[in-house]
Amino acid sequence: MAGKKIKKHLSAARPQAQYKFVTSDVCSVCKQQCARGIKYMARMERPGAVGGGIPCVLTRYMK
Repeated sequence: MAGKKIKKHLSAARPQAQYKFVTSDVCSVCKQQCARGIKYMARMERPGAVGGGIPCVLTRYMK
């Protein structure tokens, strides 16, 4: 028989940050526009651009 596999337990002491994905229309009306959002808006203004959004640092929450 081979050795037993031991599952690693995730540390509950350190919560992981989660970010909401936002599209360029949300970035354009944001009061605190970040550099990442500005670059994303510029990329989406080009004709034929397809984007799924970017994680917004202002919508961070801990899970």
